[in-house]
Amino acid sequence: QVQVVESGGGLVQAGGSLRLSCVVSGSIFSINAMGWYRQAPGKQRELVATISGGTTNYADSVKGRFTISTDNAKNTGYLQMNSLKPEDTAVYYCNALITSRLYWGLGTRVTVSS
Repeated sequence: QVQVVESGGGLVQAGGSLRLSCVVSGSIFSINAMGWYRQAPGKQRELVATISGGTTNYADSVKGRFTISTDNAKNTGYLQMNSLKPEDTAVYYCNALITSRLYWGLGTRVTVSS
């Protein structure tokens, strides 16, 4: 049984910062990759950032503002979000690639006020 749980969302004013966490627990041999996605109301889920083998990728909309990282010893990933904008408002989801299977969390809500 593998669980993926996001936390750290909340309400923040434009220009502020939040740090999201993604804790992976259960029968884990290794986390091969991790990604963060988000879904705004009425829109499709979109890729925000990924990390695999130390290589990171970001959506153009968040480059220079967001940073993805992992702490492998803790089986935890992070998404540091700076200079937040109202358009960043969404539910943010973490996924983890573990032994060729993809696991999703239930999301954490981020609201950025203008």
